[in-house]
Amino acid sequence: MPSRRSLLLASPALLLGRFAQAQGNWPERPIRWIVNFPPGGAADTLSRALGESIGTRLGQPIVIENRPGAGGLVGADLVAKARGDAHTVIMSNAASHGIGPVLYPNMPYDPMADFTHVALVGTFASVLVVNPGVPAATLQEFLALAKGRPGGLAYGTGGNGTMNHLIGQVLARAAGVELTHVPYRGSAAALTDAMGGQIPAVMESLPIALPHLRAGRLKALGTSEAARDAALPEVPSFTEAGLPTVQSTNWFGFSTAAGVPAPIVARWEVVIGEALQDPKLQERFANIGVVPGRMGPAAYTAMIQGELTRWRGVIQSAGIKPD
Repeated sequence: MPSRRSLLLASPALLLGRFAQAQGNWPERPIRWIVNFPPGGAADTLSRALGESIGTRLGQPIVIENRPGAGGLVGADLVAKARGDAHTVIMSNAASHGIGPVLYPNMPYDPMADFTHVALVGTFASVLVVNPGVPAATLQEFLALAKGRPGGLAYGTGGNGTMNHLIGQVLARAAGVELTHVPYRGSAAALTDAMGGQIPAVMESLPIALPHLRAGRLKALGTSEAARDAALPEVPSFTEAGLPTVQSTNWFGFSTAAGVPAPIVARWEVVIGEALQDPKLQERFANIGVVPGRMGPAAYTAMIQGELTRWRGVIQSAGIKPD
C-alpha cells in the first residue's frame, strides 16, 4: 500500500488515473446528450460539432437528443432529474441557466445546485435581421419605422426566455420604441417567416442567421456585442449605433447532472478542452461566428452565477415578463 506521503506527492494525473479506475470502464454505453432546443438552432449546431470530436475521444457514440420546450427549461429539467447519471449531459446555455431561472416564477430545477458545470464551449453575438423588403437599410431607419407605426413592429425569436427574446426587449426600451415579441418553436420557423415576409424582423443567434445573410435572403442591421463581429465586419454593433446598454453575448457550455463522480467530471473537462483545441473544430466555429470557450469548471460556474445576477437586474428594472 502506498504511504500517505507518497499519495500527497503524486501528480494530479496519476491520482486521476487511480480514481478513474474505481469508476469502472466509463463510459460503458453511448452518451445521451440533451439539446434543449429544436434541431437547427445554435445549441443543436454546436452540440453536433463538438459531439463528433468528443465521441471519438471517449470511444462511445454521442447521441444528440433534442428536448425543446419552455425556452430550454424542459430539456434542462430532464437532466436535473437525472442526478448522478454519468451518461446524461446537456449543452447548458443562457436561456436555461442564466435567464429562465430568473424570468419564470415557478422553476422546476435549480440552475446551480442541480448541475455540475464543466466548461464554457463557445460565445457569439445576437443579430437583428430583417426581410430585404423592409424599407430600412440601417438600425436607425428600422427604429424610426417602428416609432412611426401604430403598435410598432414585431420581431420573432426561437422562443420565450431566450437571450434573443430579452435583447429585443432591451433594444426596444433603450430606443423608446415598441417591438412586439413573437415566440416561435425554434429558430428555423422564425427565420422562415422572416424570409417569407410574414414577420419583418428576427433577433437571432449569429451562427444560425449567418448562412441566410451570406445568401442575401435576409439583411443584418446590428449585433449585440460591444464591437463589430469578425463574421459581419460591415454591420455595426448596437453600441456603435448609439445604444451602449443594448449589449449581450450568447453563451453555451457543457454540464452534467449534480452527483456525477468527480473523476468523471474531470475526464469531461479534459476531453472538452482537447476538442476545443482541435484546429478543425476551431475553423468550423470561426466559419459560423463562434469564439471557442476557455473556462473550466470553477470559472464557468462563477460565470453562470454572474449571469443570473445580471439578468435578474435587467428583468426587474425593465419589467420584462414571460410572454
